[in-house]
Amino acid sequence: MNMEDLSKVKERIEKLRAELDRHNYLYYVLDSPEISDEEYDRLMRELQELEEKYPQFLTPDSPTQRVGAAPVEAFGVVEHPVPMLSLSNVFNTEELFTWHNRVLKLVGGRRFDMCCEHKLDGLAIALTYVDGKFTTGATRGDGLHGENITRNLKTIRSIPLSLPSGAPPRFEVRGEVYLPIAGFAKLNQERATEGLPLFANPRNAAAGSVRQLDPRITARRPLDMYIYALGWTEGKEMPPTHWETMEYLKTLGFKINPRNELHQTIEKVEDYYQKWLRQREGLPYEADGVVVKINQFDLQRALGDVGREPRWATAYKFPAHQATTILQEIGISVGRTGTLNPYAILEPVSVGGVTIRQAALHNEDDIRRKDIREGDTVIVQRAGDVIPEIVGPVLGKRTGNEKEFNLTEKSYDKEKGRPACPVCGGEVIKPEGEVMYYCSNAACPAQVQERLEHFVSRGAMDIRGIGESMSALLLKEGLVNDAADIYYLKDKKGQLLEIERMGEKSVTNILNAIEKSKDRPLARIIYALGIRHVGGETAELLADHFHSLKKLQNATRDELMSVPSIGPKIADSILAFFRSGRTSTSSASSKTQASNWLRRKQR
Repeated sequence: MNMEDLSKVKERIEKLRAELDRHNYLYYVLDSPEISDEEYDRLMRELQELEEKYPQFLTPDSPTQRVGAAPVEAFGVVEHPVPMLSLSNVFNTEELFTWHNRVLKLVGGRRFDMCCEHKLDGLAIALTYVDGKFTTGATRGDGLHGENITRNLKTIRSIPLSLPSGAPPRFEVRGEVYLPIAGFAKLNQERATEGLPLFANPRNAAAGSVRQLDPRITARRPLDMYIYALGWTEGKEMPPTHWETMEYLKTLGFKINPRNELHQTIEKVEDYYQKWLRQREGLPYEADGVVVKINQFDLQRALGDVGREPRWATAYKFPAHQATTILQEIGISVGRTGTLNPYAILEPVSVGGVTIRQAALHNEDDIRRKDIREGDTVIVQRAGDVIPEIVGPVLGKRTGNEKEFNLTEKSYDKEKGRPACPVCGGEVIKPEGEVMYYCSNAACPAQVQERLEHFVSRGAMDIRGIGESMSALLLKEGLVNDAADIYYLKDKKGQLLEIERMGEKSVTNILNAIEKSKDRPLARIIYALGIRHVGGETAELLADHFHSLKKLQNATRDELMSVPSIGPKIADSILAFFRSGRTSTSSASSKTQASNWLRRKQR
């Protein structure tokens, strides 16, 4: 392979790492995934294959060499004495048998039992007990360090706070905190009644619940936990197998999934998987597969780990929930950075018990690659129960009346003789080297509202009480024109009280949340600004390097590119953002408020 081809391989590897790091952050830190588990697995597999083929490009910080994302420091950090690893995945019978044969070969043909357990869609947790008392509870975090959420976990009734005599002096158990489907439905119903944003799936709800700074909120949610492993132990000899250890932990009061089974052959493992694949809809919790573990601990130790995964276990994943329906039309929405985002308008269809009317299409290149057309019969999936997406068309059902999608034709303004934003009519551009089209009008109402929603979101300034509905209402009533105007609302309390269903308590809570947001760290402020290509991790890098917003605003292109992981694309985006004046506001009064708010951060 010549140098030019190697350069392209390296570029692809770096792009995959950046994308996976971003999705790790969204999934593990913000509990707000944007892609399905299957899409994430596909990206991870591609990266693994490239690193195996080109080991000269493998680095210690690759997503294939670590688990999850860094913990949120607000909870305090707990070090895991024994790393909490992730699992490899298999997706069909052939891959399962390949894994089994590989393990057989590694252990010299020695026979072994396998424990089969449901892979719950929840949050992995480690519980430490000292002298029979629950002392520390932590999330998996990056596998080596997790968040200390002990106070919150104590509110989950299935977690024993004290153990009977005879328990090891010091030990750790690991398990999955989850929200039962019935509890999830009730929680979302209550949030809808209160006008709060709904959780995307039970996993997000469980993760968000145990990571509350106020344990009283966690206590009000019907969380549960199954223990699935012994992490480590001191001062007591334990049984020689995983199955016997789980039975022993059950005697100590830990909750073990009664659907677990022990099997001697890989054929029986396959039968177990097929049984629960058929019955998954009847389970009281979300499960996305079956975990298969070698039962004998001595074999587990002999097999060891490879990178981020143990050799002695794998996850046999269930296929995504899928159904077919008619793609009636491809619509276009406008994002906070001006992106024109195509989405599918579907003939309503039930997928896994949920009625789907719209689905993600990502971008025009993706639509062309999948050859998706308006009028097609398409396969829709709720992969990982995240945002529904289109897998592809059912070509055998085409009639010839289907219409190919062209974004610039769809958004074309005949009077102006050019593509136009479907919301504001602004000029549509496509920067060189990018796949997305953009509305060039920063004052586009859709962008303004999206930027406002992003600014107040949990991962940014975290202003509780100003969500999607309230953001739209504030803009409609003319109380704000952009994010900076939020800090002028304290002088408009009377006007806020005049809004329908806005009482004294609601307004006071919003104003208190706004005041509290002024103490957010610099990285959160940078992220909240909504600069194109600047996510949470990049915002952290910028904050650590420049230490103030003023220095970032005044940074040159070379200074920006001196920051690790900041390339020309991100540097140019930051420069363009601050040159565009998007941080300014439409009124002199709110400009003053914004300046007052930013002054401390610019020092």
